[in-house]
Amino acid sequence: MIIKNAKFMTSYAAFRKGSGFDADEIAIAGKSNVGKSSFINYLANHGGLAKTSSTPGKTKLINYFSVNNGEFMLVDLPGYGFAKVGEDEKRKWDKMIGDYLTLSERLKGVIVLIDVRREPDSLDKQMIAYLHHYQVPFFVVATKSDKLSKAQTAKQKSLIANALSLGVSDVTVVSSLKKEGKEAVLEKMENLLKFIPEDDDIEE
Repeated sequence: MIIKNAKFMTSYAAFRKGSGFDADEIAIAGKSNVGKSSFINYLANHGGLAKTSSTPGKTKLINYFSVNNGEFMLVDLPGYGFAKVGEDEKRKWDKMIGDYLTLSERLKGVIVLIDVRREPDSLDKQMIAYLHHYQVPFFVVATKSDKLSKAQTAKQKSLIANALSLGVSDVTVVSSLKKEGKEAVLEKMENLLKFIPEDDDIEE
């Protein structure tokens, strides 16, 4: 897969069944400040596509980006686990994410971002369990590998895989600063878009 162009389309403050775009979707999920915006910009070769911020919890909406003139959509979900908001706001974000993941008719899979420097916590594990439960295809990307040495990164990759009950090969390490990991991510994204659930098989 090659991403030739990407364009921000719209944002929603709540999930809307039928986004209005006739294209398959790949969602990006992760804790606040995990680097979702930088990751999107890196994939799209567009430094200003998704707004980055050093302030966690900035993404409060479901943001839609059209890739390759509508070939598919990247959907940026609100970051979960941000402590400095009220319980009502947390519940609103949780509902928004949950509604999207369970009700979106065009969702093909989810990219779950984990900061390579951190051990996955209960919220990360909850997200993975949620995706397993609802049989949503996904893969894990460990971000910010430029913050660690290669040896440290390899150690953390194994730790993340073990914590999430995944194989080491199921975790892809990425650095937007070092320009590492993009090809592996794009290949896995292409596989998500090609995936056909068994429920969609035509019965003879």
